[in-house]
Amino acid sequence: MSRWELTQTEQQSLREFLHRLVSTPSPSGHEGALAASILEEMERLGYDEAWMDGAGNVVGRIGPTTGPILMLNSHMDTVDIAEPQTWSVDPYGAVEREGRLYGLGAADMKGGLAATVHGAALLARRRDELSGSVLVACVGLEEPSEGTGTRALLADERLRPDWVVIAEPSDLHVVRAQRGHLEMMLTIKGRSAHSSTPELGENAIYAGARLLFGLEILADQLMTDPFLGPGVLAVTEISSHSASRNAIPDRCDMFLDRRLTIGETEAMALLEVQRIIAREGVDADVRVIEHEVTTHTGQVLPARRASLPWAFDERHPLVQAMLQAARDVGLRPGVTRWCFATEGAYTAAVARVPTVGFGPGDPSLVHRSDEYVGLKQVYAAAQAYAALAERLLIG
Repeated sequence: MSRWELTQTEQQSLREFLHRLVSTPSPSGHEGALAASILEEMERLGYDEAWMDGAGNVVGRIGPTTGPILMLNSHMDTVDIAEPQTWSVDPYGAVEREGRLYGLGAADMKGGLAATVHGAALLARRRDELSGSVLVACVGLEEPSEGTGTRALLADERLRPDWVVIAEPSDLHVVRAQRGHLEMMLTIKGRSAHSSTPELGENAIYAGARLLFGLEILADQLMTDPFLGPGVLAVTEISSHSASRNAIPDRCDMFLDRRLTIGETEAMALLEVQRIIAREGVDADVRVIEHEVTTHTGQVLPARRASLPWAFDERHPLVQAMLQAARDVGLRPGVTRWCFATEGAYTAAVARVPTVGFGPGDPSLVHRSDEYVGLKQVYAAAQAYAALAERLLIG
């Protein structure tokens, strides 16, 4: 039995907290009620300090204010319910069936969030032995703009963690790499004319179709990495503009979702599309999407939809420490990767802080109806986070 084994009382407390999280709607930019619940739980569990920053991120600390910092990072927000009719349970009902808790955000990632809050609290048993602190960071706006919440937190609080664990679902395997994410808008320009005389105009949709064919070919020719896999390009949205339905469209916009593998860069991805434009002789341009996001506290943050891939060697000390910590609590973790983007887009790829992923839940269940997380996995994750802190912060 692990020294971090949860008692029945601790399991019940964690389970009830997770129920409250899943029962509380927290769409991006509206995480306020959830943030208040997390703060209340941290205070109840005896954190040394718990606070909310100006951007509405919640942070709790256990351990001294000096020394190294282990950050356990989660996001509070969820996507919207796309098709309510496809759910067999109430998305906010926190329904339990056969050891699984169902609900929107159960896997992505309120199960991981609950495990970090309670896992760190276990360190209170040995707080006098800690050489540094465990910071539990619960950030907002991850779904529309991964990395933005963590970037704001580290800047506002002048924090520099020594290690970061992203608690996104990984089926309790250790994630050492993640694809980058680039969102681009391709705008094709045409010339309007009445649809009865199309020869007098230039149809932006037809020009866009030529580019679409080139993009489809490009998608099969992208770089690949032996561990992280190939880069990905997908056209996910197309729209057009015209004076009326009886007019030749003078503009066509395509949304490009680009996933970057190791060796690929933003400049490279843009150049690939620009070459297709030049080859087809189309009047068009492509740009990375930039916009602003508003936190639940009303703070407006700039967001640029570009993040680089990141990867750490399997022999990296943090990767090995996370593997050993999981084994310490009876798990048999493997080493894997994420194809999707997380807050590691900032901590690993920009801030260059050693980062791994480790969390409860099946990654294939996220953003789907009847999303769920296994309660045993949530309990195990909490224990593994405590075991990792022991390895890093207790001599």
